[in-house]
Amino acid sequence: MTITPCERSAALRNKIREFANVLRVEAHTLGEHGLDEAEFYDSGVLRGAIELLRGEFIATLRPKREFLRLVLNHMQDRGFVADWQSAGDANRHDYSIRMPSGRIAVIELKGCLDGNNTNIFERPPHANEFIIWSVCTNPGADPRHNAWSGIHTRLSADIISRQQVVDGVIIWDMVCGTIGRPCPKLVADPARHTLVGQHQLPPPCLYLFPSTVPSPRNNPAPVAQPLQDVQFMDALFRCFGGRDEEVNFVDFVVDYRGAETVRTTRIRRNGGTVQESRATPIRRT
Repeated sequence: MTITPCERSAALRNKIREFANVLRVEAHTLGEHGLDEAEFYDSGVLRGAIELLRGEFIATLRPKREFLRLVLNHMQDRGFVADWQSAGDANRHDYSIRMPSGRIAVIELKGCLDGNNTNIFERPPHANEFIIWSVCTNPGADPRHNAWSGIHTRLSADIISRQQVVDGVIIWDMVCGTIGRPCPKLVADPARHTLVGQHQLPPPCLYLFPSTVPSPRNNPAPVAQPLQDVQFMDALFRCFGGRDEEVNFVDFVVDYRGAETVRTTRIRRNGGTVQESRATPIRRT
């Protein structure tokens, strides 16, 4: 077993590399820049264009927000959530969702989890549940690397050092189940998809965290809370056809090693451990 059933497509990765090589040597033949081959590559036009496109892909939140709007409206129409609202730019979180029980779930929207932006979050006082939702729209990204980087390297360190409870992580977006990121859940059973807008979505990947902050003296080994205790994640699970054996549980063990605080991250699924770290020092910059 692996931290997530999804993996980067080897065929797509090869196509990306092949196209990158073609672009590297043939870019001067594209467009009407008026430069000869040597002038073009000396000018920095290619590098500048790549950086511009990269920045535009990273900066735009519109497709990600549209995806969440479709999902949350789908859930509301079917009674899985009572209502929801975008928190707006003035807040450090992205969505506030009222569950049928009255509990408030707060969503922080992130990208692929392997970047510094993952560490930028603040659990608001009104949140009964605080959830990180990874929407990684880059089909060439490595889902397994990103999941481990986000959960162990970044989130576990911040949870412990900043004493911020994160109830869970959702790794699921509109690329899941497409040709760019085939989903093993749909490969095994194509009927498991849910049609939401233009997307045929597989069941989500869910990671439950402990409900308390790990502490070497007072709480050294908290285990993940049950799915039913995080109502929004449970609602997402039921709405989109999750199965018990697919739910991930994240446990932490924290201790002192000399002057350092170290933590071990363990991820369990279907009764077994799928990945476990060594006791890793917490070093935040």
